[in-house]
Amino acid sequence: MDPITVAALYQFAPFADPAALRAPLLQLCAEHGVKGTLLLAGEGVNGTIAGSAAGIAAVVAHVRSLPHCAGLDVKYSTAATMPFARMKVRLKREIVTMGVDGIDPLASVGTYIDPHDWNALISDPDTIVIDTRNDYEVAVGTFAGAIDPQTRSFREFPAWFRQQRDSLLGEGRQPRVAMFCTGGIRCEKSTAFLKSEGVDAVYHLKGGILNYLEQVPETESLWQGECFVFDERVAIGHGLKPGSHVLCGPCGRPVDAAGQQSPLYRAGVSCPACHGEGSGDADA
Repeated sequence: MDPITVAALYQFAPFADPAALRAPLLQLCAEHGVKGTLLLAGEGVNGTIAGSAAGIAAVVAHVRSLPHCAGLDVKYSTAATMPFARMKVRLKREIVTMGVDGIDPLASVGTYIDPHDWNALISDPDTIVIDTRNDYEVAVGTFAGAIDPQTRSFREFPAWFRQQRDSLLGEGRQPRVAMFCTGGIRCEKSTAFLKSEGVDAVYHLKGGILNYLEQVPETESLWQGECFVFDERVAIGHGLKPGSHVLCGPCGRPVDAAGQQSPLYRAGVSCPACHGEGSGDADA
């Protein structure tokens, strides 16, 4: 059987009536056997879908035909089996939830850095590197030397930055700030947010970690570990190959190879992180 094509996509675009876009998208996905999740909001579209190469091509072409979506950002990878159980198209207030009014990546955003130029930027001592993802994602893998905000959701990022701003940027000549995320969308908002806070030298990894792992050879890579993804593959590595993590069903945390060998790991019952938290592992 041919491998499943997986497409992570997003586009910030001013949709006057996102609700009107929902039914045609659902119907098209159903016709082509495409599954996953797409989010629609007044600020655009975001999501990850999977299906046959032809099915994904049809859905991507449809999204690109929507107003202001011709430049849709898409990251392709493959999976041996379908990584989603069903198709969902949801209406949201934001396609990536930051919870700060007035942040518009279409109006102001950081400088994009190509994956092949990223190593030089983050290796410069005048650059501070911030991982904008959540704590459980960072635990799976990150760039060497990156700052982990230890946030549980992206909503916590603005408050974290405001609290840490002085210690991060110091006084006098400000360092460059380089940020990254899985596919690029969170950095669209995080860089726009920093710009709104008066930070000018803001950069982000174009296409996110997925683009870096696809383009930069492992022998030249500064990435450490694997990259968490929001589907049943759990994590992927260099070349976007499937990783070694599995997902703990009860708590939803990723479990690495060492964790799977732990006596505290029981598939479908508990993992080393959640052992003892619930009633399911009381007899463990």
